[in-house]
Amino acid sequence: MTALQAISEPRRQRIVQLVWDRERTAGDVARHFDVTFGAVSQHLKVLTDAGVLVQRREGRQRWYLTNKKALGPLAKALETMWSDRLADLKALAEAEERSETQKHRRRNAPDRQGGV
Repeated sequence: MTALQAISEPRRQRIVQLVWDRERTAGDVARHFDVTFGAVSQHLKVLTDAGVLVQRREGRQRWYLTNKKALGPLAKALETMWSDRLADLKALAEAEERSETQKHRRRNAPDRQGGV
């Protein structure tokens, strides 16, 4: 399986993102999903076998990190895609915050129709 085929599955994409800049244990990765540890373990194996992740053992734990070199130009594309998504999410959150602030101000504004 090629690296591109391996990361075509959404959960695998999320795994790659989780271990992009920080090494994590298999258990830590699994906590981010609503599937069994065994299912996540299979995804980790596919990604490792495809060279997308590097794995190291420390005692009984396995630690994973994205192998960006193995992804070649795809690494930059993924990084751009994720940063674009984060920028979009930030913009949405800021717009929602502005909207809530405006609603709050309108509710708490003095009644100007009653006069003195």
